[in-house]
Amino acid sequence: MSKITIETISNPAIIKFVFDKILTENSFEYNSIEDATNSTLVQQLFHLPFVKKVYITANFIAIEKHDILEWNEVQGEIKEIFSVYSSQNESIFVEKKEANLVEVYAESTPNPNVQKFVTNKLLSNQNIELTNKADAKDVPLALELFEFPFIKEVFISDNYVSIHKANGLEWFEVNNELRDFIKEYLQSERRIVSENYQQKSNLKTDEQLKFTPTNDDISKEIIAVLEEYIKPAVAGDGGNIQFLSYIPETKEVNVILQGACNGCPSSTITLKNGIEATLKQILPGKIGTVNALN
Repeated sequence: MSKITIETISNPAIIKFVFDKILTENSFEYNSIEDATNSTLVQQLFHLPFVKKVYITANFIAIEKHDILEWNEVQGEIKEIFSVYSSQNESIFVEKKEANLVEVYAESTPNPNVQKFVTNKLLSNQNIELTNKADAKDVPLALELFEFPFIKEVFISDNYVSIHKANGLEWFEVNNELRDFIKEYLQSERRIVSENYQQKSNLKTDEQLKFTPTNDDISKEIIAVLEEYIKPAVAGDGGNIQFLSYIPETKEVNVILQGACNGCPSSTITLKNGIEATLKQILPGKIGTVNALN
């Protein structure tokens, strides 16, 4: 049990309770019970109607009172509170533990076969699109998702996973199962993406020439527009747009649509009325058509 002595100071409203051990290497000032989230002992003090402020530093606790009573009426009671608490607890502070709380919720997308599962945890700073289990060997989360027989494709980006299901079942039949699986996986802190993972191109041989990446000034302008105006909206629907090339002679812009955008019935409308129209408006005279590998 700690030895506690009482000391007065020049301010009669404040009294010090000095312990025979160091309480903290920091200094804390509490003005209300709401301030005392790191100490149940201090919260207990604020339940006393005369306590105005509490100070803790080094080896003492100082209390400032409201002018409704004298210290000699209550200082013995407070000392006893401190003695009992210190005999039952090693510290006067609550040890903060990082809670590994993961939230997962499902969002529908414009693609009826794709559902977006959003979490409160960063999953990847890459855009990872996997169309089969063989390509997922370096993405453990996707590899396990492909164990579900109805999953056709997996797209991982930022804090969400977009899952493309096979036809023949409804999302309400599998939503809870997938949400619970993803939540359990993330809470277990298993690796999401292996360090060995490398993005693999899904382009076919006869498409590679048309989609050869370009890096001219107009290409850079197009990328800037996509990043600022288009990608956030596409990501909100569980997808991604990836710039590939610009052909000056025809003013064609070539892109890849990923995630929920890939195979979406409304992707053509999005491509023409959204992406193409936006590029033409911001870069007048430089854009002809926008083509997507979809």
